[in-house]
Amino acid sequence: MSPVEEFATGLRTTRVRRTPEGRHEWWHGPGTDQAGPPAAPLAKAVPARTAGARLVVPRASEGGLSYLADGPYSAAAWLRDPRPAVRLLLAHALAGAGRALRDLHAGAVPDGADVPPALARLRAFLDRSAEGAADGPRTPATARNAPATAPHPPAVARLREHAVRAWGAARLGRLRSWCAELTEPGGAVLVHGFASLGALVPPLRRGPVALLTGEDLGAARPELDLGWLLGDLAELDWALPVPAHPDGPELPRVLLDAYGAGADRELTGRAAVVRVAAHMRDFAAYCGWSDELADYTAFIADLIDEEGRRAVLGGATP
Repeated sequence: MSPVEEFATGLRTTRVRRTPEGRHEWWHGPGTDQAGPPAAPLAKAVPARTAGARLVVPRASEGGLSYLADGPYSAAAWLRDPRPAVRLLLAHALAGAGRALRDLHAGAVPDGADVPPALARLRAFLDRSAEGAADGPRTPATARNAPATAPHPPAVARLREHAVRAWGAARLGRLRSWCAELTEPGGAVLVHGFASLGALVPPLRRGPVALLTGEDLGAARPELDLGWLLGDLAELDWALPVPAHPDGPELPRVLLDAYGAGADRELTGRAAVVRVAAHMRDFAAYCGWSDELADYTAFIADLIDEEGRRAVLGGATP
């Protein structure tokens, strides 16, 4: 199999290869800052059949995990294409993701399900930031998922300083409370944990939409998964705006309508803010410092003040 695409961060190496059957293998291996291969211990809890998208679980392969999909490009890559037909493709993929996540959330939470790793990493970052902002008592982070030190400590420390200045104690407190709200045991379900546009793979020609699922499974409120996708949409619209066709579908609405009733829209908006903040923290930790991170702290400050409403509404708030 010849590679179609390959990219890596300190967290993960991703390689996409075309199979002899014309499908595509998405291989996830350890990044340069990871000591061991990725794992998906809760993958057996994922339902084999769902409405909409297929929740594709991995198999061990070549020191990593392999997922089989029918496309070589993620929804995040397709989103940069302004053609109306691509907008319809993305709407189809997001609708499929919404229905599949609904089925995933209906299943029982397996033993051993913990706070999803990305959320645990952000909680640890916010707790350390709150120490400098004198925001009150710390929320204990999940020890298994939150490493004591980041792979790029100078970049994370610099980002923490920017965040404390840009957000202040009040905004830090709100973000931390939203993280806690998303993991309240009483409302926890089995969640994907990282339902991002990068894990959503539309078919290139024929086949089901794939949502690569397994490495980040955990227990949290269902709004976490919806907010993760909506946060991606809001972030990419801010960072790399692509003119949308005036008659094209509103992608956030497509996702939420497909998921259906039961999700708290306010908490979903807050989860979208959490997603953008988690991405910012992980970029500093696994890619190093970039001056764009200072812009992110300002953008996230606006999102916190809006409680993520623009992510749910699909545009800037009035």
